[in-house]
Amino acid sequence: MKRFYLVGFALLLAFDTLNLVCFKMAGNHALPVEMSTAWIARVFSHPWIYGAVVGYIGAFVTWMSLLKHAPIGPAFAASHLEVVSVMLLSWWVFAEPVTPTQILGAAAIVAGIVCLAFAESGEEATSDAVTT
Repeated sequence: MKRFYLVGFALLLAFDTLNLVCFKMAGNHALPVEMSTAWIARVFSHPWIYGAVVGYIGAFVTWMSLLKHAPIGPAFAASHLEVVSVMLLSWWVFAEPVTPTQILGAAAIVAGIVCLAFAESGEEATSDAVTT
């Protein structure tokens, strides 16, 4: 079951990250933003928007599959790990600045996920000991 969680959350992270990075790329290629059919045509003329759609669909299917089995607390927390991955990719790919506050926030997200994972595994061990 742990392999299911690891693969599932890795897929969710990959799909969410793909979605957000592709939206950024599609937006960059469709500038300037304007309410016109020309702008909509620019958006849909780049493959990045289709990568974003694939990311959304993949994330949705993966999330629904994970919710059947994963505890909701750690699952919900881990589903927000894309904030960290997108921040890192934005720094690397788009040369966007990363502030100390963002680094502190990313560390807090990761620490929270780790704490929830340990708490959940401790509860499982306790419930297994009580039932045996």
